[in-house]
Amino acid sequence: MAGYLIARVEVTNPDAYENYKKLAAAAIAKYEGRYLARGGLMETLEGDEESRRVVIVVFPTLEQAKTFYNSPEYQEAKAARAGAANGQFVIVDGI
Repeated sequence: MAGYLIARVEVTNPDAYENYKKLAAAAIAKYEGRYLARGGLMETLEGDEESRRVVIVVFPTLEQAKTFYNSPEYQEAKAARAGAANGQFVIVDGI
């Protein structure tokens, strides 16, 4: 069953965030992830207006999503994100 990573990210330093995006994309690809949404056009339909960047990535399984998140490659990307963005990252099992 697929595993989904959902991130809501407040970018605080766009220039530094570009490096994170490159590192994260490479790690996602290495661990068989695929972007479904990556900060595109968005509209809030209910609740508080969402102003953060929303990213959705699908992995073959929830375990693979966890492996990606804890991988050395993504830990390097996380270090690059420090000071460039604040985020909430959630993984969820697909149906």
